[in-house]
Amino acid sequence: MQWVADVGAATGRSIAYVGGLAGIFGKSLQLLFLSPLKRTRMLQRAVHEAAAAGVGALPITSLITFFVGVIIALQGAYELQRLGAMQLVASLVAIAITRELGPLITAIVVIGRSGSAFAAEIGTMRVTEELDALQTMALDPVAFLAVPKFLAMAVMLPCLAIWADLMGILGGALFGVVGGGYTFRGYMLATRDALFLRDITSGVVKSVVFGLVITAVGCHEGFTTGSGAEEVGRSTTSAVVISILLVILIDLVFTAIFYLARGGT
Repeated sequence: MQWVADVGAATGRSIAYVGGLAGIFGKSLQLLFLSPLKRTRMLQRAVHEAAAAGVGALPITSLITFFVGVIIALQGAYELQRLGAMQLVASLVAIAITRELGPLITAIVVIGRSGSAFAAEIGTMRVTEELDALQTMALDPVAFLAVPKFLAMAVMLPCLAIWADLMGILGGALFGVVGGGYTFRGYMLATRDALFLRDITSGVVKSVVFGLVITAVGCHEGFTTGSGAEEVGRSTTSAVVISILLVILIDLVFTAIFYLARGGT
């Protein structure tokens, strides 16, 4: 039965791929904590990566999450108005943004901006033999390229997610003030009353994991790029597609864990 063999082969490739991601992440941790002489250089490069991946993503992240907040408020108000529960619009927007959409949209934006860039940068260096040149100069490519990216993304993605939460809530407030019968102060007070600390921290925890996964996929695709410019494009495309898939799967797992931890409420 050929399909059984195909499924087995695909499963084996998937497990090997996850092993490759774990390998590059583990080696990065080892280099970070066991190479004190290189740590300063890693931190300097991490600051540069943080500016590019984090600060550079602020405008587009702000715009998208603001509009998403408006959309959620509009869609929620359409149904809640029929039930006479317009006062719940602020709660709906706040919970949807902080628990799910803020971290998830931020991760997808960063995948498009930075995850693809990681794969293209390292893949190009591999094709042009710059990685070999780094090794000739006694520079570990993982320490020089991957570790700063891991550090930058682990710090900046949670910061971006918190900012996205704020912009999404402000987007909902725009509708609440213009068409929902709220005052701005009343809307923000309703948002505060609807949120618990766990709603925000769950999104932050997700964002840290998202950042590590995005970096691992981008770097792994770059380091495993084949020869030729076409392979760089393939690696970049694979990095985006696989990162989005893994982020969605991880989000599902975390959401299920948090749901069970709250006792199904």
